[in-house]
Amino acid sequence: MSESRSKNETESGGEDTSATVSVSSSGQATIPKKFRDKLGIDAPGQVTFRETDDGEVVIERVRSAQEMAGFAARSGEPSTDNPASEMLREKREADKAERDSE
Repeated sequence: MSESRSKNETESGGEDTSATVSVSSSGQATIPKKFRDKLGIDAPGQVTFRETDDGEVVIERVRSAQEMAGFAARSGEPSTDNPASEMLREKREADKAERDSE
């Protein structure tokens, strides 16, 4: 895939770095290293494409399962959502009762 880079002046006077990349016939494009580094994207990894209300497309890094597990471990005491836990317990009991009656 080819990549071209250009630097344009933004309205605020700063530099806006952009990159143009090719898209393969299967829809794949390589995110330039500069942007992978800036977003903290490692391979293998995932990104989310999100369109804003004004039509801009934003690319965001998806946190890995290990990062999320680490976040949960650091956030202090484990919490339980009792209403959700109770609903899940009731659903399991109802499913079991239905299976037993068949």
